[in-house]
Amino acid sequence: MRTDLDHLPPAKQRELERVVQILFEEFRDATAIATSDWKKQARILKVILYGSYARGGWVDEPHTAKGYQSDFDLLVIVNHPKLTDRVEFWSSAEDRLNRELAITKTLRTPVNFIVHTLQEVNDGLAHGRYFFMDVARDGVALYESDSTELHQPKPKTPKQALGMAREYFEQWYPSAGEFFDDFQSNMGRGRNSKAAFELHQATERLYHCVLLVCTFYTPHVHNLGFLRTQAERIDQRLIDAWPRDNRLDRARFEKLKEAYVKARYSKHYRISAEELTWLGERVEELGRVVQVICEEHIAALERSAAALNQRFPVPSNRDGMCLLRWPLVDRNAVIMGLSVYRASRLRTKRQAFSGCDIRSPESDLRSVNMHEPCLHASVSASGIRRGPRSRT
Repeated sequence: MRTDLDHLPPAKQRELERVVQILFEEFRDATAIATSDWKKQARILKVILYGSYARGGWVDEPHTAKGYQSDFDLLVIVNHPKLTDRVEFWSSAEDRLNRELAITKTLRTPVNFIVHTLQEVNDGLAHGRYFFMDVARDGVALYESDSTELHQPKPKTPKQALGMAREYFEQWYPSAGEFFDDFQSNMGRGRNSKAAFELHQATERLYHCVLLVCTFYTPHVHNLGFLRTQAERIDQRLIDAWPRDNRLDRARFEKLKEAYVKARYSKHYRISAEELTWLGERVEELGRVVQVICEEHIAALERSAAALNQRFPVPSNRDGMCLLRWPLVDRNAVIMGLSVYRASRLRTKRQAFSGCDIRSPESDLRSVNMHEPCLHASVSASGIRRGPRSRT
């Protein structure tokens, strides 16, 4: 894995040094009072920069019309599963990074970080999850406690990738639609706080959907700002779902972001019908964009699987059982090229197995439609599919 940051401007390099320092300081404080052995031995093994600042091609235009700015994306690898608990060990680091960005201005670039164990990362590579494969390929190690390398990735076959992408889409996209229905129902009854929470859940599921379909990974968080940033790295069409031209638009998104906790538990949370209407329109647009991106990705996987199947067709018998065979050749030609002794032995074996069902490959092959449409569930007027819902 690379360790140099020569492709970044000096100011960005200094910012990253500051970010890593903050992560270590806050992690040390969070684990300072330790009674259990695992907590006494708590360590950060690696800090890896991934995403646009690792690859190149970041955007740093906060003062333009769209006001878009790429974040620093960091993967923190720790030595125990319990250390990935974001509330217990990383909330203070997150608060401090936000404070130094928004208040003290010691940071100029937003920071997002995820925390996993080394085993979780290596498991992701072993299962061919695109997200971890991208990190292993493009990431830059900002800190390493030792020289232990990540495992070599084992990409999924096109057929496996297609099956997993379809499964994720069919699970998460209809679930988002169910929550959007509940948002509309509660808003119509004037239950604004309840409507805000349901809309938050619809938005969260849309981001989980596109992340899982396209990368086979999504962080276990409810922070819409973080999920939005991770998703917008995949496809920039997602950026247009949320206008950021003025402070009012940004404030409305912040209200939706806060709804996961405050809309349920704070008596001081307030959101107007006008704000909910605007947010609902934006989430509908987000749903349409997510659907397009996911279906395009699934269609690409279908083409890959079909191309591979045409290149390496697998014969099957009349009962649908796969017959795994080596490529068949002209047996007579082979026999002519053998010695008389070997040819006679081969004839003897063929006679002994005369009862076997030996077919030509032409008689075994079945026509398989590899281009069957896969996404024909019903679509509501809002553009978001409906299906069984599950709460986080």
